[in-house]
Amino acid sequence: MKAHRAEFPLRAMCRVLGLSPSGYYDWLKRPASDRARRDAQLEARIGAIWTGSGETYGRPRIHATLRAEGERVGQKRVGRLMRGLGIEGATRRRFKTATTKRDTEARPAPDLVRRDFSASGPDELWVADINIRLRI
Repeated sequence: MKAHRAEFPLRAMCRVLGLSPSGYYDWLKRPASDRARRDAQLEARIGAIWTGSGETYGRPRIHATLRAEGERVGQKRVGRLMRGLGIEGATRRRFKTATTKRDTEARPAPDLVRRDFSASGPDELWVADINIRLRI
């Protein structure tokens, strides 16, 4: 609501959201909750661990580091705070292209129909270019 006060009157926003203006002002004066304060501390610690790792540690390693330091925190909370900070771990995996490269030394498949794809009736000529390997 604070960000939109220049566009809309406060009373109108409160009416649309089903709030009272006095409740909004009371909420503004309240101190941060215990969880919000704890999240702020954890965010600072997570940022320090991530920076200290050369910006490579992801959620599992940061969580393990926090646990080793004696912090009681869940992996999902660490992940949520990392997303909020916009940080993520570096991946080592290299993505391989799935394109098959032809072996130039291999003998090509024989052309059994000699490029004549016409048939005088059903079940006389079968043509396919799919090679299926079954793994059992």
